[in-house]
Amino acid sequence: MSRKLTAAVAQMGPVPLADTRATTVKRLSALLREAASSGARFVVFPELALTTFFPRYWMEEESEIDRFFESRMPGPQTRPLFDLAKDLGVGFYLGYAERAEKEGKVHRYNSAILVERDGRILGRYRKIHLPGHSEYLPHAPFQHLEKRYFEVGDEGFKVWRAFDAVVGMCICNDRRWPETFRVLALQGAEIVALGYNTPCENIYHEEPLHLRMFHHRLSLQANAYQNASWVLAAAKAGKEDGFGLIGGSAIVAPTGEIAAQAQGEGDEVIAFTLDLELGDYLRRTVFNFEKHRRIEHYRLITERVGAREEV
Repeated sequence: MSRKLTAAVAQMGPVPLADTRATTVKRLSALLREAASSGARFVVFPELALTTFFPRYWMEEESEIDRFFESRMPGPQTRPLFDLAKDLGVGFYLGYAERAEKEGKVHRYNSAILVERDGRILGRYRKIHLPGHSEYLPHAPFQHLEKRYFEVGDEGFKVWRAFDAVVGMCICNDRRWPETFRVLALQGAEIVALGYNTPCENIYHEEPLHLRMFHHRLSLQANAYQNASWVLAAAKAGKEDGFGLIGGSAIVAPTGEIAAQAQGEGDEVIAFTLDLELGDYLRRTVFNFEKHRRIEHYRLITERVGAREEV
């Protein structure tokens, strides 16, 4: 029996520092409506979709930092998006900054949630591969302080049964690490939802924009192919208060081919009907893990963090 799902990626243009949650949720709602009108039943929004990409700013006061975080999901300001999703019968992935309290201690994560078509939260992912730095870099053109504002995710890579498929989640820099996709694929992931905010400029070394975009697409396409998964990647794009984000939102097939991609740097919806049987075919043939993987030779992947010569 044919298994197909029409899904969409909702790219967002810049979210200025001065914008309110209410303004941003209205934008997300408009994108959700547009996706629904194209027949989509699942929509992927970007990383940190509710605010500007605030890790570019150095902040010291807890109250200043906390204004970018959500202590409840949904909360009063985000509830309209969940209500709309239920009315439209469309589920979504949403990236946001999560403030959690455990045993009286505050924890902050770069998180994403998976929401079903009836508005229920099915699952949560907390970003594991945090890029950037924690100290102030006085000579950098901007800061990239994810290691300062977020803890490493503590819930691992998981999958959920949703939209008549098996769905996994990751965030931004996770896409550059093949372990992300392989762990999800080993749990049967057919779709990987990914939100990201990638700066146009690398603050550590000179890297032209075309190469940053190439590496972005390479990560999506190689991991989609090698794990026989559909990858739905949603960007925040354009100039946020003068700081550029690369865009390049895309839907990538299990063959590694780009099935659909954004054309600009503003709010934009791209939709495509995913043939889930295409991934099934590849998992039975070229990437039949049970038949071809040789885990007895992969020990170093989990035993060693850094590379070192053995000769």
